[in-house]
Amino acid sequence: MSSYLPTFSLADIATSYAIIVAGGSGSRMKSDVPKQFLLLRGKPILQHTLEQFLSVLPAAQLILVLPARDQLIWSSLCNEHNFHPAIQTVTGGASRFQSVRNGLGMISALDGLVAVHDGVRPFVSPDIIRTSFETAAQTGSAVTCVSVKDSVRVVDADGHSQAVDRSLYRLIQTPQTFRLAIFRQAFLTDEQPFFTDCASVLEYAGFPITLIEGSYDNIKITTPDDLRGF
Repeated sequence: MSSYLPTFSLADIATSYAIIVAGGSGSRMKSDVPKQFLLLRGKPILQHTLEQFLSVLPAAQLILVLPARDQLIWSSLCNEHNFHPAIQTVTGGASRFQSVRNGLGMISALDGLVAVHDGVRPFVSPDIIRTSFETAAQTGSAVTCVSVKDSVRVVDADGHSQAVDRSLYRLIQTPQTFRLAIFRQAFLTDEQPFFTDCASVLEYAGFPITLIEGSYDNIKITTPDDLRGF
């Protein structure tokens, strides 16, 4: 995995973008409120996430992808919390792939860098964001991940399991950052059922993937347990 120190320059920032995908519901949170809008330390989770990226990129280079049904709720929350950066908002699609592609359509630049991040990963650090951009500028891609802590077993179709070497596996996070030119090319492909993230799209299109070190704190908030202690 990459261990570059963040030296992201002003020149790089001018041609860098971030697509924040926030299309989740509140079902696994046992809430009627979409999870990205739940309060964390007095502010919506999504606001925390956006603020981390605003510490690295100008607001105009952030693209927020939201379901049409949630845009009025988000607008109301922004008024309530006096949060009014000039972030572009675009309506999401029926899948993550389609939502990211909709966000990509808002970027007119032919080349540069683009990060894609989950709206419900509010604990991502600015250092990870900068490192992802710097690594993608050098290698074409930067996919955040962490090593597996627990023992791992693989289960076959008959239910039999076998221990595997956990050092060979990584848990994938976001941001996932890429050169815009190859990102555009990859997202011209037809959607496949095994596309679970942007890295799988780029890999399917034939582009190599570079892993960078993430953080165990960079969790994706999915269930009520994820918010305990905060």
